[in-house]
Amino acid sequence: MRILPFIMLVLLLSTAVQCNSDNEAETVDRHAGRQVEPTHSLEILDEQRDRVVARVRVALAQTEQERNAGLMDVRQMPFDTGMYFLFDDEAPRSFWMANTPLSLDILFVDRNHRIVRIHTRTVPFSERQIRSELPAKYTLEVNAGFVSEHDIREGMYVRLGEPLQE
Repeated sequence: MRILPFIMLVLLLSTAVQCNSDNEAETVDRHAGRQVEPTHSLEILDEQRDRVVARVRVALAQTEQERNAGLMDVRQMPFDTGMYFLFDDEAPRSFWMANTPLSLDILFVDRNHRIVRIHTRTVPFSERQIRSELPAKYTLEVNAGFVSEHDIREGMYVRLGEPLQE
């Protein structure tokens, strides 16, 4: 008869340990943030479009939902990775860093794929508007420092490449 309470205690403790492990896993996942899944290559070309200055692996943000999410909650991203926003029309654009823990370089690109405005080293979590000032149809977000590392300037061009091979 004494064995039954012992078995019940062991079962109860093992269930409690399992529940605690599940909660810890959820906490780790929640704190890891979202991951960027690059799907395409993108090249940045010099002003004459005859030399590749830099290459980036990008995730595309094509839908309103994807554009609204952007890089929010992404806590880390490889240096050669970014997000390329595609809009239906060319218009002045405005971004902010709310819920974005990474400092970014943001490049606004017109319909001719020319970089018209660059903002470097944005402030994480800032609600300050980051504006293109000129009409832009595309926007490229990369890790802070990428622009200076590759000496990227306004007037250069962007070329979206083929889907990445798996």
